Amino acid sequence: MTHREALDVLAAHRGECVVLTTMGSIALWPAISDTPLDFAYIPSSMGQGVALGLGLSLATGRGVVVLSGDGSLLMNLGCLVTVANHPAPLTILLIDNGLYEVTGGQDVAGAGRTDFAGLARSAGIARVYEFAEAEAWRRGAAAVFSGTGPAFVWLKVKGEHGKKTPNPPRPMKEQILRLREAVAK
Repeated sequence: MTHREALDVLAAHRGECVVLTTMGSIALWPAISDTPLDFAYIPSSMGQGVALGLGLSLATGRGVVVLSGDGSLLMNLGCLVTVANHPAPLTILLIDNGLYEVTGGQDVAGAGRTDFAGLARSAGIARVYEFAEAEAWRRGAAAVFSGTGPAFVWLKVKGEHGKKTPNPPRPMKEQILRLREAVAK
């Protein structure tokens, strides 16, 4: 599936969840959704999106969806254990394209060999899903977003070379204010 196809399915099922985008997803998401519950985490410290999403979910009690790349997740695998031990309405959507797409298109270490679903299960996350085809993701998304506690979704998408680091859709201060007001409602 393409990255865009994966995000279109999320848009159809996200409900009132905060959607926290990182890296390559930031370039695509604003064309699909631009609400105060959308937060583009850039400039980001790669690998820290899941921790930020967990904090938002625990602090607000609201569902949060974090879009993390495979390279970002590899930079902080410990976040999976933390998520499993601090149950919250958090959904991690792993966008696995096998590349550090926005930093030059280098291959991610272990690309095509790392079992991300197995890592999530081993960390203690009970609800783990994986999808490589857009139609299967469309059929399975309702189950992902209807369960309780954390969920991990491994989405295998086609990588693209030559992409540039995206810019956030608005300044960070404005994003923070919009999100703060939206979650306070």
